[in-house]
Amino acid sequence: MVKTLKSLFKFGIVVFVVISAVAGYGIGLTVEDSFSFGHFLSMILGTFLISSGSLALNQVQEIERDKKMERTNSRPIPAGKLTRTQALSIAIFNMLAGSVILYFVNPITSYIGLVIIFLYNGLYTLHWKPKWVFAAVPGAVPGALPGVLGFSAVNNNILAPESIYLFLVMFLWQMPHFWTLAIRYRDDYARGEFPILPVKLGKERTIYHISFYVFAYALLAIFSPYFVHFHFFYFLVVIPFAIMVVWQFFKYARAKEEKAWLPFFLWTNFSLLAFLYGPVVDKWTPLYINVYQYH
Repeated sequence: MVKTLKSLFKFGIVVFVVISAVAGYGIGLTVEDSFSFGHFLSMILGTFLISSGSLALNQVQEIERDKKMERTNSRPIPAGKLTRTQALSIAIFNMLAGSVILYFVNPITSYIGLVIIFLYNGLYTLHWKPKWVFAAVPGAVPGALPGVLGFSAVNNNILAPESIYLFLVMFLWQMPHFWTLAIRYRDDYARGEFPILPVKLGKERTIYHISFYVFAYALLAIFSPYFVHFHFFYFLVVIPFAIMVVWQFFKYARAKEEKAWLPFFLWTNFSLLAFLYGPVVDKWTPLYINVYQYH
């Protein structure tokens, strides 16, 4: 049953969402604030429930398409491990429970969670993704909000430069991430009748569109000191990852081998962690160094 629920929740994605929210929490927390472990854990639990419920609902919504795709026909509902009603009940419970928990963390955090559900399950899943070639672009908005959600748990100013950075870096990351994966599984997406970019316009045109987001993504990381705190980690990790992502993209764009997508895909994913947690490390490390020297 645990394996079934992990598949229903798309556990790997949920973990990534929680990690992003934790980064937002670390960036949003100010030096003057006292850290509450209970508050922090409540944010994590609420985020986990909101995210897992939304992703479970997505599987309920896309059951007929999932049956047609090799990547998804072994998921719990098409495989018969859960009925549609059972999966829907679990999804609703998680979303409601997560919303309540996040409300006690901070009302605005709960509202952001509800916005994510509305955009992802209401607009993207039902309207944009089944009908629009460039659905991934507006669809990246709910996927870019987990960092802001974590930030809002400790800071109401969600229009602060740090919060804007969290949103932008996650927004720009998603197009290279998703479209690279879509190129790899374009035949499967075609069987599922999704009119995604590689299916409708082909690999070369998709890579052309990916390039704009890769360059913007890397430039945002390089100019991140205009948004967030920076120190040694920015020079040791953030800049090298930004350069590496661009280099890996050029290698991928020029390669003929089918498997060439994987290094670029992995570097893009790891770079997001670097770009999210670089500012966290740079913000808090000088403080700990000063405290240590003081003692």
